[in-house]
This record gives sequence, C-alpha cells and structure tokens, in this order.
Amino acid sequence: MSDRGYRRPRPLSPLREHLRDTFWFAPTMGFVSVFVLWLVASEVDDEIVAFLRREKAYDELETLISFAQDAKTIVTQISSAMMTFIGVVFSISLVAVQMASGQLTPRVVRIFVRSRISKATLTVFLATFLFSLLVLASYESETDPRRVVSVPLLQSLLTLVLVGLSLLLFVVYVSSTLRLMQVGPVVDRIARDSFRVLGRMPRGPGGSEGLGARTGQVMYEGRAGVLRDVNTARLVRVARRQGVVLRLIPRIGDFVVPGTPMFAVHGGAVPPRHRLRSAVSVSVERTLHQDLAFGLRQLTDIALRALSTSVNDPTTAVQCLDRIVQFLAVVVRLPLGTVHHRDRAGRVRLVQVGPEWEDLVDLAFEEIRWCVAGSPQVSRRLLAGLDDLLLLAPEERKQPLVRHRALLVEAVERSVPVAADREFALLPDRQGIG
Repeated sequence: MSDRGYRRPRPLSPLREHLRDTFWFAPTMGFVSVFVLWLVASEVDDEIVAFLRREKAYDELETLISFAQDAKTIVTQISSAMMTFIGVVFSISLVAVQMASGQLTPRVVRIFVRSRISKATLTVFLATFLFSLLVLASYESETDPRRVVSVPLLQSLLTLVLVGLSLLLFVVYVSSTLRLMQVGPVVDRIARDSFRVLGRMPRGPGGSEGLGARTGQVMYEGRAGVLRDVNTARLVRVARRQGVVLRLIPRIGDFVVPGTPMFAVHGGAVPPRHRLRSAVSVSVERTLHQDLAFGLRQLTDIALRALSTSVNDPTTAVQCLDRIVQFLAVVVRLPLGTVHHRDRAGRVRLVQVGPEWEDLVDLAFEEIRWCVAGSPQVSRRLLAGLDDLLLLAPEERKQPLVRHRALLVEAVERSVPVAADREFALLPDRQGIG
C-alpha cells in the first residue's frame, strides 16, 4: 500500500484535543478576555469624559451621566440574577446529560464536555456576570458634570450586549442539549467524529520490514491508564535526531501499566526517555482523537444497551447499525493496520499499530450478533448491512463478512423453531421491519 493520503500531524494537535476535553479552559480564557475588554472600555469612557470636559460640553456630559445612572439599575439586576440563572440552567443540563448517559451509554458525556456550544454558553454567562461586577465598581457617586471623572457609558452598553448574546446562546444551548437526549443526533455525532478521525489518520504501508535490528526498548513509567494518544510529530522529530526508528508497542486505546514495554527502538541507541514520556498521553478513558475504533465501540455499546432485556429497544439498535455500516463502507477499501510515520526526508521514523479490517468488523458485529436472535428487526437490518458491505468489499476483505453472516444465520436458525418465523427473521431489510 502506498502513502497516498498521508497527512503530516500537527505539533499542537494533541494539546488542542486535550483542551477540548476540559471544561475549565474556555471559561478561564473568557475571564481574561472580559477583564481586558473592561480595561479598554474604561479607558474609552475616561477619554470621552475628558474630551467633553475640555470642550466644556457640560450639557452633553450631564445627559451621559443620566443615561449611565439609569443603566446602573439594569446592570445591578443583571449582576444579581446572572449567577442564579447559570446555576439553574446547568443543573437542568446535568440532569439531561445523566438521563442520556443512562439511556444510551456513559460515553455520551464526552459529547457534552467537548461541545463548543456548551463551553461558549458557560463562558459568556460567566463573562457577563464578571463584567457586570466590574462595571458596577466603575460607577461614581459624583453626579456633577464639572467634577465627574468617569462615566461607564460604553461599559454599560457592552453589558447589555453581553446579556443579549447570553440570551441568544441560551436558546442555542437548550436546543443542543435536547438533541443530546435523542438517539439519532447522538449516533450521527459519533459517526461524524469517527469520520473526522479517519480523515486525520495517515495511511501508509504495513509490516516491519526495513526497520533494522531491534536495539533497545523503553518501558512505560507513568501512571496506569488508557493510552489515549501520542504526539506523533514530536516522536518523529526525536527519532530523526537520534537516527533511529521507534515502534509504538501498545495500540491507541490499550490499557497500559508501569513496567510494560512502550517503545521498541530499531537501528540505534535509545533516545532520551524524558522526551519519549512527554510525547505519550495516558488518561482514565479513551478518546476519539487518534482512536479509530472508539467510535465503533460507542455505537456498539448503545446498540447492546438497546437490545438488553431491561431496555428492549431494537429500533435504537437499528439506528446504530445504520451508522456502523456507513463507517465500514467508508473504510472497506482503505489501507488499515500498521502505519508508518515519516520525516520530511521521507524516511520512516515511527511505526504505529492500528486496527485491521477484521478487527473493525468483529468489533462492529460480534457482540450485537449474539443479542439479535430474538429480535427479527435487528437480524434483518444486520443481514442487509452485511450484504451491502459484501458488495463493496474487495475480495481479500470479504471473509470476515461472510463468516459473520453465516454465524448470524446459524444463530437465528438455532433459536427460532418456527420455519416461517426463521424465514421472516432472515430476510434482509435496511429498515429492519419497515
């Protein structure tokens, strides 16, 4: 397989993804921005007052003071009500997220955490509250236009603008949160995130030939957890400087413990360990940043919960199968497995093991197939999906699909005693049952 489609990783990509998985970064930047905005607005207000006093335009200045005093009442109400509003809104939101995670899968919480709308709404709400407090501190008790130093005119107007923006974001935020409680938008979001990961994945030749003799090994020394991503740009740079090839031993998404091998070194001395450690990110859960299989894992989890006896919602399982088949149809002809990351000179510097086609097919269908014997709607949709993939798959990738289809037919025939029911359950249908 060729390197066609290879996209050189961006050095700051892991940092950007890690910050997206936090809920503190955006509000913190919002606090800094609103403080800077207040300083600028205060300077402008002071310049306006100084200009009017130099021009002896006391009537106009008195009008500004009157307007500012009227606006003070509104700003006071805003500052006192905003924190209560924030608490009520996000308390309701957390309940909605909890309901969605119980209905679908706990992994959907990451959609809320990574949502730009959620972060923008919280940031603007908190910024409005902080800005209103700063504006209130700018008001003077002096009302004589000949003695007043500052009139928070622009600051008051900006407070009203922030309130309007908060109301607009509130409407968008409520709509976004309600969509989080619907199956269709959630599985669509997971599928789109998976395609985004696929678009970032480099596609290179597999195998380990040409790596040279194995000359060293680097053990993992951090805390135990899931290997969420690696900074491939940094690892390629470290390997190039050392003149070696690094091979990442665990796969993205594997649980690693201290003392187990992390890197194999080929062709030279082991690079400084601290540079390798800083390029590896281990966390408590998987993320979609570099984990190609995690999207399928989430869709499968939702389908399995829908097929459980406590939920018994085969239509949700069919919706998940729609997206699973869509994802596999996209990757069916793409090179998978081992990826070679190259430096600017085109030399392989980092070898990373990824999921093979058979791994993705097993992840997509194995567990669901065990649960569909009593659900003709799901068995019909699963058969239709397998048939569609068999039409799209090249000859060398058909065997896993044929195996799953045969096992599905065998399971239905074994569990459904009535011939007419078996025939109905084994009739491929892209909608399940109409």
